[in-house]
Order: sequence, then structure tokens, then C-alpha cells
Amino acid sequence: DAVTTSARRGLAAAIVVAIVAADAATKQWAETALRDGPIWLIDHSVGFVLAHNTGSAFLSLFSSATPVLAVLAIVAAVVLARAVARASDPWMLVGLSLFLGGALGNLVDRVFRAPGPLRGAVVDFVKVGPWPLFNLADSAITVGAVLVAVAVLRDRPGRGDAEGAEDRKSTRL
Repeated sequence: DAVTTSARRGLAAAIVVAIVAADAATKQWAETALRDGPIWLIDHSVGFVLAHNTGSAFLSLFSSATPVLAVLAIVAAVVLARAVARASDPWMLVGLSLFLGGALGNLVDRVFRAPGPLRGAVVDFVKVGPWPLFNLADSAITVGAVLVAVAVLRDRPGRGDAEGAEDRKSTRL
């Protein structure tokens, strides 16, 4: 079981590091490539548009509370890291790892981008139809949340087998 625990932690770490690195790289690309304006792939509905979001996801809600959002993101990252460390179900492990990687990717912006620590703006740049702008970290959070929901629904009480009961015990948040 120590090997499987080590393998799970390695997988989780690889996912988190990959998401944070890819998010940083795509945001750097966006800030360089989109400096002079958007790049449209389909009409004006799908493309890349540079924006700096000081609020929370979707429409910059709470933009005047950026430091509070940053502190909440730190707390969420700690809670997620603990949940990842305890997860044994593969769906839950991957989902929580994606969620943690995305949360850390956006937290890096909040901590290190202008106008300063805990007040930084998150770089958003992906435009798809009527949806608000988003980034790779946001996508990882969304996919992670879906995988966590799948894990919870798969292992809900009443599944009727001993393995499902054991999995439910080890994946509770």
C-alpha cells in the first residue's frame, strides 16, 4: 500500500505542477501575443482576448475585495492539498489535483502580479461565445469539479458492494 500511496502522491504532484506550469506559460503567451489586440478564430465569438480580472470568476464579481479573495484562495489551496493527500479513488484524486492546480495557478497571479501581493489581477484570455473570459487554470478547476462530482456520484451510498463502501470512507473530504 505504501507503493500505491507513493504513486498516488506522484500522480497528484505531476498534475498540479503541470497545470501551474502550463497556466503560467499560456498567461505569459497571452500577455505578449495579445498586447496589440485580440486574435479571433471564429468571427468575434471564439478567440483570445487579454483581460486582467481583479475579482472572482465570472464577470469579475467582488473586484473590490481582491485581498480577501487571495486569502480565501490560500485557505482553499490548503484544504484541497489535504484532500488530495487523503484521496484514494482515482477519479477523486485526479479531480482534486486538477482543482488544486487551477486554484494555485490563479493564486500565483493574485500574489505576484500587479498591483502587488494579494491584490494581483488574474490573466484571462480565452473567449468562447457568451461565456466570460477564462484561462487554463479556470478550465482545470471546472474539469476537476466535474470529476469530483463523478467520483461522489459513483460512490454514493447504496452502491451495495464492500469496495464501494471502503472507497467512500477513504475519499470523504
